[in-house]
Amino acid sequence: MHIATRRAVTAALFASTALSAAPVFAQEAADEAVDANEIVVTAQKRSESLQKVPISIQALGTAKLEELNISDFKGYAQQLPSVSFQSSGTPGNSVIYMRGVASGGDGNHSGSLPSVGVYFDEQPVTTIGGNLDVHIYDIARIESLSGPQGTLYGASSEAGTIRIITNKPDTSGFAGSVDGEINTVKSGDIGGKIEGMVNAPLSDRAALRVVGFYRRDGGYIDNIAGTRTFCGTTLYDAGGAANGCLRDGISMNNARFVEKNYNDTESYGARAALKVDLDDNWTVTPTVMYQNTKSNGSYGYDDSLGDLQVQHFFPEYRSDKFIQAALTIEGKIGNWDVTYAGAYLDRKTFSSSDYTDYAEAYDSLYESVGGLAYYFAYTDALGNTTNPAQLVIGSDHFKKLSQELRFSSPADKPLRMVAGAFFQRQSNDIFQDYQIPNLGPLMSVNGNPGTLWLTKQHRVDKDYALFGEVSYDIMENLTLTAGVRGFKYDNTLIGFFGFGRNPGNGYTDTPYNGAWSSRTGVAGCFTTTGDRLRNAIATGGALTFAPGAIPGTPCTNLGTWANGKVNPVQAKGDGATYRFNLNWKPTNSVMLYGTVSKGFRPGGINRRADVAPYAPDYLINFELGWKTTLAPGLRFNGAVYQQEWKDFQFSFLGANSFTEIHNGPDARIKGVEMDLTYNGGGLFFNVAGSYTDAKTLQNLCIIDDPTYACTGPGNMISAPKGIRLPITPKWKVSSTLRYTADMGSVKPYGQINVAYQSKAASDIRTAVYETFSGNVISPAANLGDLEQFATVNLAVGADIGKLNLEFFVANLFDERGQLSRFQQCGSCAQRGYVVPVTPRTFGLRAGIDF
Repeated sequence: MHIATRRAVTAALFASTALSAAPVFAQEAADEAVDANEIVVTAQKRSESLQKVPISIQALGTAKLEELNISDFKGYAQQLPSVSFQSSGTPGNSVIYMRGVASGGDGNHSGSLPSVGVYFDEQPVTTIGGNLDVHIYDIARIESLSGPQGTLYGASSEAGTIRIITNKPDTSGFAGSVDGEINTVKSGDIGGKIEGMVNAPLSDRAALRVVGFYRRDGGYIDNIAGTRTFCGTTLYDAGGAANGCLRDGISMNNARFVEKNYNDTESYGARAALKVDLDDNWTVTPTVMYQNTKSNGSYGYDDSLGDLQVQHFFPEYRSDKFIQAALTIEGKIGNWDVTYAGAYLDRKTFSSSDYTDYAEAYDSLYESVGGLAYYFAYTDALGNTTNPAQLVIGSDHFKKLSQELRFSSPADKPLRMVAGAFFQRQSNDIFQDYQIPNLGPLMSVNGNPGTLWLTKQHRVDKDYALFGEVSYDIMENLTLTAGVRGFKYDNTLIGFFGFGRNPGNGYTDTPYNGAWSSRTGVAGCFTTTGDRLRNAIATGGALTFAPGAIPGTPCTNLGTWANGKVNPVQAKGDGATYRFNLNWKPTNSVMLYGTVSKGFRPGGINRRADVAPYAPDYLINFELGWKTTLAPGLRFNGAVYQQEWKDFQFSFLGANSFTEIHNGPDARIKGVEMDLTYNGGGLFFNVAGSYTDAKTLQNLCIIDDPTYACTGPGNMISAPKGIRLPITPKWKVSSTLRYTADMGSVKPYGQINVAYQSKAASDIRTAVYETFSGNVISPAANLGDLEQFATVNLAVGADIGKLNLEFFVANLFDERGQLSRFQQCGSCAQRGYVVPVTPRTFGLRAGIDF
């Protein structure tokens, strides 16, 4: 029944959008529009009708966000055909991609910066390692700008930009709203939310707007009972060398953590904005936003165990807390508009994650030499073999300061200009503690008993830019726009990562540490003479460590030595991006445009000294688009494009699941985006979709090879020329049909929303060397594809004056749509996890405006 239903829904979607494909899913916010069907956006840092902006924009306005019951990132990403993402499923942990600009494996805290920028009002809130999952309520619109936005939006807008625009304080009168919901997930728990907003004029020149919310998402994944038994008795060959093991070693169970509906989440927060009109020309708007999200369990299930089930053995939770203070000043100097936008964001995450799968996989890999604990000498303080299962405690502390000052000439002149300056400094205090309970001090990171591997680093990314765009009306209906952004980036990283080192006999006692490594961790730390410890041991040099640059570390191995101290490793560069646009309006209801634009992403640092730094990558976009109003209330917009992605940054788990970032080959991305919308007479219909064809242009090699032939000792083709880039489906379509009847003060309505996406690969690599064994395995095959799926959402309700009542069903046919897939080990075959769409959910909503 599921298959038949999915096929019928998919066929209906494609039949209704003859050319299929994609973007501008744009909806109206009537309080901002000239008429009921006009959408006003600020994508070009001016207020303009969507139909007059010559770039590809997908927009969801206040009404559509409420009608589709969107309250988080996954909700609006499903409705934006150009947007895809990679995630472990936990809120605030998604890496966003646009238009197929995805190589997979991104999100490591020490790795590449994001390729998609995220803005909250005027301020950037992009953070590495996971998006800021802002709760969506009392939002004016969400704008999704496809393609490089590097002229007006900067380094992390290489592939596109997402902007969350809030409703602003209003001095015209008091207003408020309260909305509530209760829901239940199939075979899961009960959830719900309560949200409220108050807009209060303080005078004829000042107003305060306050928003607050509480939300609980019920769990639906079960942690079921299970055991893991590791290698025990070691088997030996005739020469006395280990050549196998018996599975009679340490056995563990998860009885303490068995729980139904394991993955529940609670979040709460508030937002306040004060608008003060200093005079007729100048307005000051300070804002503050706070949000705290606490998640338990796993949002990915182990498909080898069955539907929506896992077997985990350690506590699992994550907290994500952030606060942002921002200030926007808008005014005029003469007839020029002046805008200052500054913000300070402070985000703290803390997590505990089960890592038993990693130990299970490595115990199997090293079975021929006695197993993981035997081979690596995992012992307690008394020398007894200990359970090798791992737990990861991690935290990130992001701080972001951003400031922008820009000037805009009068919008009604034939020659118009936007110009400004931008500065951003973002830092992250990175902490990851890979623990083996009862691990002895000689096997542990020095000074951290029980810690097999420690990462503790401080990262700083600074961006400077001068930017400008000039538009000139060559004729009344023909406009040329040219923009440039000169940039400079300066990124640094310092700290400690890796294993410990047995301090016995001048650090020469074996085992060196819990992984028999003489290369990583403490072995690479700087001594007081500037030598690395392993070199000092070999040459008889000083064995005293220089003080750790980061508190809580035994020493520093990530840095450079100069002037008698350890300094951060640095990656810096400069350059320029551009945008050229020509748009023509043959009639008032038709606009045609062509764009050439360039985006970039900064280069950076690989922590391992034997892996070279990675260079910036660049995206060049060629685009032809159209925006048409075919009749009152009927719009048809679209774009076709080709993008050239140069030397794309590629992150992957290399040897021993250690993240490496390399510059891969070039890629070429071709695509189509279209949107058809009708709104009139109580009927609203929209179908929007995208077609994305993203392929590599050269081979991706196991070892970097500028010729891309992948020849030489140890080298081979990891991903062949012409292979599709991962994560992004070739087809993604969404459609909404809504009818509202006008019965005076009562307005009943019904709505159906359908979203479909085709299959996509989870990993680009088809061949790597397996850890220890050296066998060639395929990560793409081991991880599996993201299968195609379609979801259907229904809602019926009524607006009764200022009261709204609604019954809804989300994921009507209980599709197990796959949003993402992941594993804990990147270079071995092991358990895979599927992050699904939420199972079928029934709910009741009620709200009132006052």
